[in-house]
Amino acid sequence: MRKTLPERYYLDHFHEFLRFFDGESAGLLCESSRAFINAFRELDDNKQCIVARAANRKYALINRTHFNYEEIFQPQQQLTELEEDGWFAPAENVSVQDFAGVVTKNDLLAYLAAYPVSQRLNHLKKAELVTLLFAQINQYGWPQTLPQTDYLLKTFEPSLRYLLFLYFGNTKGRLNQFSMRDLGVMRTRSDATSTQARFATLEDAQAAFYFASALDEMPYWQGEKLVQMANDDWPETSSVASETYAEKYLFKLGSRLLPADRHLALKVLKLAPGDAAREKWIREIFKEDKTLAKSALEAVIDNPSSDSQLAFAEDFYARKFHKKRTGALTDMLRNSSKILQLDISQNQHVERGVIAWYKRHNVTAWRTENRLWRTLFGLTFWTQLFEQDQLVTEFDRRPQSLRYNRFYDTFSESIDRLLDSLKTPDALLQHVTKQAATHYGKVNSVFMWRANQLDTVKALLEHGPFESVKKLLKMMAQDYAGLSDGFPDIMVLENDQLRFEEIKAPGDVLRRNQLVSVQRLQRAGFTVHITQVDWFSDPQQPYVVVDIETTGGNNGYHRITEIGMVKMVGGEIVDSWQSLLQPQRHIPSSITRLTGISNEMVAEAPLFSDIADEVDTFTEDCVFVAHNVNFDYGFIKQEFARLERDFKRPKLCTVVQMRRTYPGLPSYSLASLTHHFGISMAQHHRAMSDARAAAELLNLIHERTFASQNK
Repeated sequence: MRKTLPERYYLDHFHEFLRFFDGESAGLLCESSRAFINAFRELDDNKQCIVARAANRKYALINRTHFNYEEIFQPQQQLTELEEDGWFAPAENVSVQDFAGVVTKNDLLAYLAAYPVSQRLNHLKKAELVTLLFAQINQYGWPQTLPQTDYLLKTFEPSLRYLLFLYFGNTKGRLNQFSMRDLGVMRTRSDATSTQARFATLEDAQAAFYFASALDEMPYWQGEKLVQMANDDWPETSSVASETYAEKYLFKLGSRLLPADRHLALKVLKLAPGDAAREKWIREIFKEDKTLAKSALEAVIDNPSSDSQLAFAEDFYARKFHKKRTGALTDMLRNSSKILQLDISQNQHVERGVIAWYKRHNVTAWRTENRLWRTLFGLTFWTQLFEQDQLVTEFDRRPQSLRYNRFYDTFSESIDRLLDSLKTPDALLQHVTKQAATHYGKVNSVFMWRANQLDTVKALLEHGPFESVKKLLKMMAQDYAGLSDGFPDIMVLENDQLRFEEIKAPGDVLRRNQLVSVQRLQRAGFTVHITQVDWFSDPQQPYVVVDIETTGGNNGYHRITEIGMVKMVGGEIVDSWQSLLQPQRHIPSSITRLTGISNEMVAEAPLFSDIADEVDTFTEDCVFVAHNVNFDYGFIKQEFARLERDFKRPKLCTVVQMRRTYPGLPSYSLASLTHHFGISMAQHHRAMSDARAAAELLNLIHERTFASQNK
């Protein structure tokens, strides 16, 4: 049942929001934000409603004509009185960003028509039109066509944005998140009971807000403004939280300045904290001062701030100063330990195709990627992450120690004690199983809950080197930001030996974060391969050729009445399966005339839910083939969806492939093709007969494909 919100819910939410600043965060309030809270609480209910409604709007500019709410007594009069008291002001001083967020492109074109603008405007983007309009306003004043009295500027917006930043921890937080929470649209950590503040001091909070706000505004800045901000007196940061915002801002500012003022840009990048700015500065300084770049690289190699920075420095140094022609990423691909030939039909699901290839060769493999290690990390350290490191508000998903990559620094003693206490794989498995059972379904930022959550964890602990598992977990704790992604795609168990494999199809590249994760896995003691895939047409690739009959063409409403499937390996049919189905829909007479399947024939037939497991098993690890494949595949996928089950198979369409391999035929319908190639059909528009006919077409496709491949 859909939830509804009570009248004036937004006012209740606003009071809930403001109560946050009665706690430990009270010390972070500046004079203006404290004055705003006190003044708001002194307003009567109707005026509080107006201010709360306006506060829920994303931008500092509002259109007063939209503020006609029945639950507010004389809302326009309330607005006028609030304007007289200084809560709102005329729109002259609105920022470009806030104005752009409220007006439409058509509005902008209409406003610009009042000015002597000679250039064509329709092809300009909205941001360009806003910039042009403000240039005209600065020269000629506001246009008469712009109903300035309809627009009001929230004078309390700076204070509100600062409060939102303190509450949500970013500049994207909005008050409507309270409503989304109450409606069940947004899941929050309802068990978050912390009253801690995000920053230790007012000065540090204001520094973080300065950098975060400037980062949002930067897309609207042009050359002169960029230069001005680069020469500004930046506030000092005193915590990893504020330094994180400074790092992002200064890196982007320096990068954007490069075309306009290279000397100033390099100065900004050199002063900016963080790996990204340091790398950018070294790359740019190399273009004009190789000696200085070499010295900087050597300093990084001697004392790297992270494995990612070290990987960059060693690679760049080797290529630029040791005349090495290829980088570490290219070398790792070239020296990959395996090249696997895989059927071209798997090109949309490469990892799944590799796992299926291993299965056909009696080797067990699991899709792991990041989910294995994130699940193991999150469950192992659940207590430290989500109980000891409490969230500031229920809207936080990521604990502060992870957000600022200080997890091990914060909980080193607890982490080491826990890892030392887990002496065996069974002990670690029992620990994570208990945590999963206790906390299943709770919102967290580390991993997603899903069915069979611990299957790959069990396989890792049963077959993998246990001390290596603990080493990797500690590495993740020490540098979660650098080791939370980039893990290899699959885990393979062959001859009782466990290894990880990163799968790369033709054209894929190995990213830096993948290189770092592979190197750390190897350092922990795991075997890791880079497996490159070569595409070819594999006659031993299993195919399931499918045909269905239905009550109509819309899979959202109509249902399947019959399924016929034949499994093919090496051009031979090795198995078949068919069944009528009870569609739970009336079969139209036109469909009965076409297929011969009547309502009486399916009255006692099984439901799709009765045979879903058989369809799933029969098609597993096979390419799904059909004539007009999206029709048959779409119906079967929809049937599984109704059962809240997933169904994914690589697809091949015999219509498409016949057009490619036998171009120029007058028709590519199944009836026409079977007639053209002399393929016998027992009964057209019956599932098994059509499936066998499509299987013959698949053989014709493969004959030409293999002949071309072996030339």
